[in-house]
Formats: sequence, structure tokens, C-alpha cells
Amino acid sequence: MMMERWPGLSPDDAGVVDTVARYAERELAPRAAATDAEGGFVSTQLKSLAELGVMGANLPESAGGPGLSALALFAIVETVAQACGSTVSALTAHYLATDAILLGGNAAQIAHWLPRAAAGEVLGAFALTEPTAGSDPADMKTRATRTAEGWHLTGSKCFISNAGAADFLIVFAVTDPAAKHRGISAFIVPKPTPGLSAGPPERTMGLRGGHVHSVSLDCHLPADALLGDTEGKGFKTAMVVLDNGRLEVAAMALGIAQAAFDASVAYAKQRVIGGEPLANRQGIRWQVADMALDMARSRALALDAVRQRQAAHETGQRFTLASSFAKLACSEMVGRVTDAALQIHGGYGFVRDVPIERYCRDARIFRIYEGSSEVQRNIISAHVFS
Repeated sequence: MMMERWPGLSPDDAGVVDTVARYAERELAPRAAATDAEGGFVSTQLKSLAELGVMGANLPESAGGPGLSALALFAIVETVAQACGSTVSALTAHYLATDAILLGGNAAQIAHWLPRAAAGEVLGAFALTEPTAGSDPADMKTRATRTAEGWHLTGSKCFISNAGAADFLIVFAVTDPAAKHRGISAFIVPKPTPGLSAGPPERTMGLRGGHVHSVSLDCHLPADALLGDTEGKGFKTAMVVLDNGRLEVAAMALGIAQAAFDASVAYAKQRVIGGEPLANRQGIRWQVADMALDMARSRALALDAVRQRQAAHETGQRFTLASSFAKLACSEMVGRVTDAALQIHGGYGFVRDVPIERYCRDARIFRIYEGSSEVQRNIISAHVFS
């Protein structure tokens, strides 16, 4: 039944997804509640995923990855999310960083960083968001100025996933203020670099094992720290990376929604009130039907974006509109589905002994990061009126 969610998987890709699914069911899901309660970073889980080849699942073979299809990558992200939101949040943050090098880096940077990142030897972070430049990076305040030795990078970032544990950060900074978004460049900042520091993990509502941090920067970097060979390409790189990232948020949302849905169906079958299971009551059946419909139409948009992402590997054509459709639809959907799941569970859904309340908390951020729902509506309307 699980493979029916992703029609068209090749036999080889299906084998990889099945391996990840078995690991997620046996190892990730049973420890997800403890991960949430204890709040420790998901280092052990990421190490296990590296052993399965998942840390480089977004990368082609030429960069050290397994060369999976866009559909297989989507299925992996959804499967991990269904088991543990904290783990998938750290995993996809790593993908953002490695996508940035793959799409914006030069041959030497790709060869140096990506095979090690795919093997799980190094962990990446994607440092774009700032206190005054979240969903709109064009208002970025972090600066990089040329020096005799290379670059001087100053500023601050916030809500940067993996920053405390990362071995390298992709940091976006303004190199030409007069050029506005065309004056944004990206830099590879390894740890330890003097002047780079991450604050303690934020005390987040959900995804508690996938840490986010503030980052302070007052660093001197060599000339080859610039991502790629030409400055001013950072904004374009970030936008292409976010096309990918928004689709991965859609997969995460579908995974958590599926977990909440499955739990609700199982609960409705076994919970007996007034001598009959909840599943026999029309009100519950209609609610479950609405959940299933919401998930199905969101999945259809996401799979269309997956198809366009796969085509983009060959054509280089952006799939921004499809990615925004998928991200907006799925991130809004998971809020409705997890809320309905809590309602079906009644008081039991509100207590931490049942995972529903964790699903609700973990899912709430999806309407905010990688471009809020409002930003997705701006992107979609801009295409409509163009």
C-alpha cells in the first residue's frame, strides 16, 4: 500500500524507499516521542540515515550521491517525516546546503564537499534567514566585503537549522548593496572558522530534536570561500534551492498528515462508545473522508511538482509555480488533517502519551518556513498577473 503513494517509482528506487521505510518503522518511529521530549539533536538518527545512503539522496552520482529520481527523493522525505518530524527537519536542512553547492558551486567545491556530505562525514546548514529578512531575502543585512586575503563577512542569521552541529554553513550576504538582490552572494563557511558562532538551540514548539539557532558572523574568509566563481549569484542560487526545498516541505507535510490519518483510522476502529466503534458513526466517517480528500488533492499537486523537478534536471527550467502550489497546499492541509485527528481522538489527542499532539506541533512551522503561506500566495499571484 505504501508504494501506491508514489506511482512510477523504478524497481531500483522502490527498493531504496522500502529500505528506508523499514528503518523508519523499526527505529525512527519508536524513538520519536523520546526525541521530542528530551530535545536532543538527532545526530544518531542522521548517522543511521547516512549508512543507508540517505544523506546524499538529493545528489547525482557525479557528486557522490546515489542518483535517485526526484520521485524517490520525495518518497524518502515523506517516509522519514511520517516516522519522525525532528529527523526529517535536520535531513532536509542538510539537503538545502548541499543543493546550494551542487547548483551554485564550482567543480572544486563540489568535489571537496558533496561526496563527504553524502557519506554523512560532514553536516550542512543553509544560512539565509535574518531577523529583518526572512521570507524576503532581498532585505538582507549581512555583508561581505573584499579584503587583500579574500572576504570579511559580518552580520547575523536566525532560525538556521543544524547550525549548532553543522560542519559547514552556506551563508548568504550582500556584496554589492547598490545591486539589490543581484548583489547577494553565497559563501561556504566551514567550522571552525574564527568569528563564526551559533547560539543555543531555540526552544521551539515542535521539531524539538531538529535544532534551529541564531548565528553571529565576523569572519575573515579566503577568496575561494565564495560559492562559485562569480559574486552576485547568491540570490538566484537561493531561489532555485528553495524550489527544491518547498517541495520537500510538501513531502514532510504529507508524511505527518499520513501518520495522523493512519492513527485516526486505527483509533476510530478500536474506540467503542455506546456499544459501537467510532468508525461506525457517520460524523466520524465524513470527517475521515474529508481528511482523505484533502490529502489526495494535495498529493496530486505535489506529484506534479515532482514531475517538473525531474524534468528540470534535464532542461534546467524552473518549476517555481508548481513548487509553490505544492508547498502551500500541503502545508495548509497538514494543519487541517492533524487538527481533525486530534478532534477524533478527543481528550486523548491532547495528551503526550498519544502522538497526535506532537504531529500538530511539528506541522505548524510548515506554513512559515521556506517561504510563508503568504509568500507562496504572492508567488502564485505574480505568475497569474504576469
